[in-house]
Amino acid sequence: MDVAGAAGIALGAAADLVFADPRRGHPVAGFGRAAAALEQRTYRDSRTAGALHWAACVVPVAALGVVLPHRVLVTAVATWAVLGGTSLGRAGTRMDDLLDDLPAARAHLPTLAGRDPSSLGGAELVRATVESVAENTSDAAVAPLVWGAVAGVPGLLAYRAVNTLDAMVGYRSERYARFGWASARADDVANWVPARLTAALTVAVAPLVGGSASGALAAWRRDGGAHPSPNSGRCEAAAAGALGVRLGGRNVYGTRVEDRPTMGDGEPPVRADIGRAVALSRAVWTAAAALAVTARLLRRR
Repeated sequence: MDVAGAAGIALGAAADLVFADPRRGHPVAGFGRAAAALEQRTYRDSRTAGALHWAACVVPVAALGVVLPHRVLVTAVATWAVLGGTSLGRAGTRMDDLLDDLPAARAHLPTLAGRDPSSLGGAELVRATVESVAENTSDAAVAPLVWGAVAGVPGLLAYRAVNTLDAMVGYRSERYARFGWASARADDVANWVPARLTAALTVAVAPLVGGSASGALAAWRRDGGAHPSPNSGRCEAAAAGALGVRLGGRNVYGTRVEDRPTMGDGEPPVRADIGRAVALSRAVWTAAAALAVTARLLRRR
């Protein structure tokens, strides 16, 4: 029984619920700056160079997690540092607040999604927000909790390093097509179980926020695999079914255009669905936190 680990994860999750991310001096931002500086030296247009860059960034972070004392306070701070569930919800709510001012809403979209907002109207901004909240519930909150449950502080820190590198160099652009390959694939592996747990928890908690458990399960099973991502589609499809909306369609990422299959059976989301998506996301990741705490309590030292 790992009481210290369980208490640390519980306290860290509570801190995220109350305080969200720290506004200044965020350690994840510091890691990002260090990784960007290292990229200036390691970048080559090759998969080998990208894999070496990935290892140079992730291995020291995981090693730091190993040598840190695995006490309640350390685990709590690490959990708080890597969780982003409340900040994700606040970003979604902020979009809802800004929709009456389209230029401001478009300017806010990059905090949620990587698609080009310049030509998006209100309906597309709503869809982008709901899809981002659904997808990032796994990346921002459920996945770090899973890895914290499995591997404690090293798992928490290493997962966030892996996920941050994917956000930095894992995009399918000309510059990162080869260099970012290892980072993208590592993130796919790290999120495989958390994404499916996110979908399962969406089914379980949907009725708590006025959603449909049967709709979430049906959409997850039918539509989850149609998404180009091996993980994101499971989260988005389950959320679409839970909320009774239809997600998917054309997304523009700079010069790249993706026509994604639809998920769910309802109408496209409307403004009121942003608040419902945020409530669903919060219910999912707080349930994941409870499971992570339970897993640490049941763990044998």
